[in-house]
Amino acid sequence: MTITFIGHGYVGLVTAAVFADLGNTVWVIGHTPEKIENLKKGIIPIYESGLDEIVKRNVDEGKLLFTLDYEKAIPASEIVFSAVGTPPREDGSADLSVVFDVARKAAKHLKNYTVIATKSTVPVGTNQKIKQIISDNKPKTAEFDIASCPEFLREGQAISDTLHPDRVVVGTESKRAEDLLVKLHSDLDSGDIGKHGNFVLTNIETAEMIKYAANAFLATKISFANAIAKLSELTGADATQVLRGIGMDRRIGPSFLAPGAGYGGSCFPKDVKALVSIAKGVGYDFKLLKEVEEVNAQAAEDIVKKASELLGSIKDKKIAVLGLSFKPDTDDMREAPSLKVIERLKESGAMISVYDPIAMKNAEKLVKSVKFNKDVYTCVNGVDLVIFMTEWGEFKKIDLKKMKSYMAGNFLVDGRNIFNPQDVKNAGFIYVGVGR
Repeated sequence: MTITFIGHGYVGLVTAAVFADLGNTVWVIGHTPEKIENLKKGIIPIYESGLDEIVKRNVDEGKLLFTLDYEKAIPASEIVFSAVGTPPREDGSADLSVVFDVARKAAKHLKNYTVIATKSTVPVGTNQKIKQIISDNKPKTAEFDIASCPEFLREGQAISDTLHPDRVVVGTESKRAEDLLVKLHSDLDSGDIGKHGNFVLTNIETAEMIKYAANAFLATKISFANAIAKLSELTGADATQVLRGIGMDRRIGPSFLAPGAGYGGSCFPKDVKALVSIAKGVGYDFKLLKEVEEVNAQAAEDIVKKASELLGSIKDKKIAVLGLSFKPDTDDMREAPSLKVIERLKESGAMISVYDPIAMKNAEKLVKSVKFNKDVYTCVNGVDLVIFMTEWGEFKKIDLKKMKSYMAGNFLVDGRNIFNPQDVKNAGFIYVGVGR
């Protein structure tokens, strides 16, 4: 097929590159000339393992095309995916201004029958507004259908998640649109997906809700894990074993049950707030998700509290924070718990030294008045306490005795339970994890 993605962030760029790799001709429309020129050269604006090779290969083969011009891409495409950002407003609701703007622009260039499918995470009812915008702005003879086709990509594993999805959700109003989207996605490798085994074929409103419900449920699992960790610390239980024990139940599963400093990133914080806002708009007080947010905020605060209890006072102490991105294998700093922890430490008078294997460039835009370092050992040199905030593979291989030899103190707060506590103690540290 020939298809178009509007937007080249994590979702748009990764999905476009994978579909090009599967043999489709894929246009990607952006709005920043510099980024589009870089993408044409195979220079990508995000870190995602393996993505640069796929982009470059398909650019060279002429299957992945980048443009600022809607007029080039839209008329040639059977399906147009909208994959632009929906950032939260101050009240937690999703800002849909860009979603509606690109719908207007795309509508003006429709020619043949086209499916306009939204990949962006949008509140229930958004696609019906998109339908009206397209109807008001399209050429009279152009035919179209709308669809909701939400993404479920994990940063750091986005290519694999695109190629091997747990499910493909397709929300449509017509069999014609449904068949076209099923045809496109049937090349993906997901068991019986080609026989509809892993398709969720539904109406548009249900598809819109599935995305929010999935992210809110996963965020709830994380906050539940952190609540159990808090209770375990107060009762003498080991939360890592408690959560391992319940996660072995097939009805529950082990994923997203690791206690730590809380969730972050571009999806969970935004989507939980948005679902609370959606509920409020229809007269339902989603108290459960409000508490999920509260537990998550407290998880980051508890990391600072652990540091304070170890040091007696944070004021004028030197503290190293290792790991800045909200999760490993990505450079994404959006809503990263490290930002909250660093800010609270600074407010308490600490001198902060930081290091992250990948996210330093993005962190420098957000974090001020801290010392950025080139590696772990430089970062911990002369510090009183070290806090691990991201479970990077590099950190799991650290020579703990060597690290301690660089430090002035011997306190270690393991905000992601990376280490075996006894190994850390054997290296001469006073250790505190989460729920241990």
